[in-house]
Amino acid sequence: MRYIALVGALLTAVLAAALMRGGGPDEGVASSHREAPVISEDPTADNTDVYAFVSPDRPDTVTIVANYIPLEEPAGGPNFNQFADDVLYELKVDNNGDGREDVSYQFEFTTQTRNGDTFLYNTGPITSLSDPDFNRPQTYKVTRVTRNQKTVLGRNLQSPPVNIGPRSNPDYGSLMRAAVKSLPGGVKAFAGQADDPFYVDLGSVFDLAGLRPFNPAHIIPLDAEDGVDGVGGYNTHTIALQVPIKQLTRDGKLHNADDRAAVIGVYATASRQKVQVIDNNGRRRDSGDWVQVSRLAEPLINEVVIPLRKKDRWNASDPSNDADFASHYTSPEVTRLANALYPVLDNAPENGRGDIAAILLTGVPGLNFTGPTQADLIRLNTGIPPSAPVGQGNRLGVLSGDFAGFPNGRRLEDDVTDIELRALTCGYGPTVGPLIENLGFCAGNANRSPNNQLGDGVDANDRPFQTVFPYVAAPHQGYDHAHHGLMGGL
Repeated sequence: MRYIALVGALLTAVLAAALMRGGGPDEGVASSHREAPVISEDPTADNTDVYAFVSPDRPDTVTIVANYIPLEEPAGGPNFNQFADDVLYELKVDNNGDGREDVSYQFEFTTQTRNGDTFLYNTGPITSLSDPDFNRPQTYKVTRVTRNQKTVLGRNLQSPPVNIGPRSNPDYGSLMRAAVKSLPGGVKAFAGQADDPFYVDLGSVFDLAGLRPFNPAHIIPLDAEDGVDGVGGYNTHTIALQVPIKQLTRDGKLHNADDRAAVIGVYATASRQKVQVIDNNGRRRDSGDWVQVSRLAEPLINEVVIPLRKKDRWNASDPSNDADFASHYTSPEVTRLANALYPVLDNAPENGRGDIAAILLTGVPGLNFTGPTQADLIRLNTGIPPSAPVGQGNRLGVLSGDFAGFPNGRRLEDDVTDIELRALTCGYGPTVGPLIENLGFCAGNANRSPNNQLGDGVDANDRPFQTVFPYVAAPHQGYDHAHHGLMGGL
């Protein structure tokens, strides 16, 4: 196919630079899940990661995973984390390249308290989703919205409880499986707690941008160490949706990889109503229009590309307006910091980075281009088939020749931290073809050492993913868990 010929020729060129979405070996190479000042104070509305990929076991569908609530402590009782009843959660798809949603799926939650005279989340073992011992059950409604129609796909869908421990959840796997719901039109949905699939050495990268395996090369050197998964042992709350591709494309058809109509752009948001009144008894009442307070697509953008004074505005804005932020892609602060902190590396250009802006704001022609409108979206070419079961794709994605991976969509196993680190340190080099020359992508320089070996030393999630929907791993239980597991597991 044409995309294989094109992207294959650019393997170390286009996609090395492509993935440089502004990340680098400073504090911005990792997602802390707390992207902006205001949203960091509102965790139930804080979107931490978004994934979009063609489902390996149902390749005529796309799976979208949006995670909310950062760094959930599994032992965080008695009031365990849950979705908020006063937040509107949405998964959105742009299928015509204008940076605006054409199809969206709204999730609205309702929480019940069965016995208000106890402090307990559960009053006995929870053996089913309808178990009366589940004292704080949560249900949700799913609504599909297009420009012409609003259709409720499901009501009173049950979320599983959080994973408390062996007494409260003697068979958590059965609860999680029971929470997978089949909706009309071949759609599947899941909403509940899960292991956080993101993996990164948070403790080191936020300590003046350290990479433990490369500690001696930092301007403040330390001894080299193995990477530590700072997200290991923590949970999140996952909204996952599996939708037939025909329900997402602009014309309701399947397309081959060479057809621009095969490419969709995905992002997720959270919104709150404009007005909240707090009564003297502590009760809160919300009213007014919904206002977007969080959005996310490409990982790490609002953390490290967008500066502090603009982060909250970015969260409230629409992707169609992202041209307003384009200068932060073409002159990313993190590149300057990377050059300064790791003098052993060949410096990457700090300005005029049209390559970064192209990959992250419009997509790569021949791979996942959506058009000239600049918008932060996870761009997925639905015509490119899965390369492996979930969790078994090459963690370096397109950078390694696996075109089903990041930045063509984002799979759970894609190591966006290492991908972006290695790509960031690739400066302008020999050009390959007019596309590369026009966009200023680097080519042969992508393989220079030690730049092509950079990484945080964490190469996999702390738990294996499931091979069937919703694919995310079961959450860690509060009774028996550990944090900061070394690479390779807890």
